[in-house]
Amino acid sequence: MSSILAVGIATLDIVNTLASYPREDEEVRAQAQSRVRGGNATNTLVILSQLGHHCSWAGVLPREPDSQVVLDDLDRYRVDVTAVQRPVSGKLPTSYISLSADTGSRTIVHYRDLPEYDFDAFDALDLSRYDWLHFEGRNIGELGSMLEKARQAGIPCSLEVEKPREGIENLFDLPDVLLFSRAYVRQKGFQNAGKFLASRNWRQPVFLAWGAAGAWCRIPAGEIMHAPAPEVAVADSLGAGDVFNAGIIDALLRKSSPEESLHHAVRLAAVKCTRAGLVI
Repeated sequence: MSSILAVGIATLDIVNTLASYPREDEEVRAQAQSRVRGGNATNTLVILSQLGHHCSWAGVLPREPDSQVVLDDLDRYRVDVTAVQRPVSGKLPTSYISLSADTGSRTIVHYRDLPEYDFDAFDALDLSRYDWLHFEGRNIGELGSMLEKARQAGIPCSLEVEKPREGIENLFDLPDVLLFSRAYVRQKGFQNAGKFLASRNWRQPVFLAWGAAGAWCRIPAGEIMHAPAPEVAVADSLGAGDVFNAGIIDALLRKSSPEESLHHAVRLAAVKCTRAGLVI
C-alpha cells in the first residue's frame, strides 16, 4: 500500500439529474437531486483509496454545516484529513451540476468564496510520510513553492492541469507527471491531442484524457501513444477525469510503464462512466 497526499479542493456538489439538457430560458423538472462531496483532488483520493492506497487530503474546509458532507464522505473512504486547514469563517465551495440522463454529460456552475491552501500549511507537513504527491493546478503563486519543495524532497509528484491559469506554464518542468484535460488543450487553441503533445519538448510523461476518444500519452523520448476508450453505456460521466488521473497515479506507483498506465486509466474511467457516483 502506497501513501498519497493530494493538495486541492473539496466542494459541495448539488446534482440535478435531467431527462435532457434544457434550452436557454426553459423550465424543466429534475428527475432526481443529490447533495454529495465533490472536488478534483478529493475525487481522485476516493478512487485511489478504493484501489488500496492510503490517502490524505491537504485543503481548506471551513467550520460550517455543509462541510460535514465532505467529512462524512472522506471518512467513509478512509481519507485522512489531518493536513486540512479549518478556518472559522468562509463557505464551502459549491458546484451546481446538471447531469443529462440522455447523454450522461454534465454542465457545472461553480461558486467559490474561500482561501486556497497555502505554502505555509504545506511547508509544515512531514513529506517523508508520503510515496506520491498530487497537486491541482490552482493557486499558482503558492503552488510553485510546493512543487519546488516536493522536488527537493525527492518525492514523485503529479500536476493536474485542468484550466488555463496565469503562470501555470512556468511550472510544467517541476512535476514528474503532467495530467492535462481536453478543456485546457482546447482553450489553448489545439483541437488535436497529438498536435498539443508535439508542441513542446516535455521532460516527463504527459497524459491527456479526451473523453469518448480515450486518452493519449507522450514520453520524454517523443513517442506518442493512444488508448481508445471502450464503448460503454454512459450513465454518469461526472468525475471521470478525476478517475483517469487516479488510474495513472495508481499504475505508476505499481511500476507500470506509461503505456500500461494509460490503458489502465482509460479502462478505469470507462467503468466509472457506467455507474452513478465515484464507484469502481
